[in-house]
Amino acid sequence: CKTLSGNNCDLLTITEPTASTVELRKRRGVVVTARVHPGETCASYISQSIINFLTGHSKEARELRTKFVFKIVPMLNPDGVINGNYRTRYARRMSL
Repeated sequence: CKTLSGNNCDLLTITEPTASTVELRKRRGVVVTARVHPGETCASYISQSIINFLTGHSKEARELRTKFVFKIVPMLNPDGVINGNYRTRYARRMSL
């Protein structure tokens, strides 16, 4: 999607591919967000590590992908990060 200032707010979907939409719909969803507040820089490293693990070749990652659909928003407030705001979003209102 696009933010108020026109930046991309990316959403990644990670799961094991299947030909069966019925099987896919039975999987539980897991939502992970990061950088809600722009100053939380450590969250970028954590979300990148989560993405690296889930897309890796380990047996644990494959098992998680077969059981869940992961929706990851690595940077929920890109406007604040790009504009250097700490606890406000693009409209200069406090973010929660």
